[in-house]
Amino acid sequence: MNQRGNVVIIEFPFVDGQRGKNRPALVIQADANNQRLQNTIVSMISGNIRLAGKVNTQILIDPQSIAGRTSGLHGPSVVKCENIYTVRQQDILQVIGRLSVDLMNEVDMCLKASLGLT
Repeated sequence: MNQRGNVVIIEFPFVDGQRGKNRPALVIQADANNQRLQNTIVSMISGNIRLAGKVNTQILIDPQSIAGRTSGLHGPSVVKCENIYTVRQQDILQVIGRLSVDLMNEVDMCLKASLGLT
């Protein structure tokens, strides 16, 4: 079972719907739904950090920091809460790490900003 906060590798499709590339993503769906559903909701993780700290829908993960060292990421990356996908749980290729409670609290704030929730 996948758990909220897991950093996973999935195959993101290209915009045209064709097979894509293996990329990291963050499981953001509640654990209760991860247990009962065959799909899970993830947010894209990218190495393009140029907007980190400039928009409230992305959070920087630095794997060299104390909070980011369990992420399994190889370099500074952002969780892009404006890029949310539903994927089949069986399509998750690998769990590479996990975000800390503090980072997940920041992700929650980014998700609220992305979805216009107060």
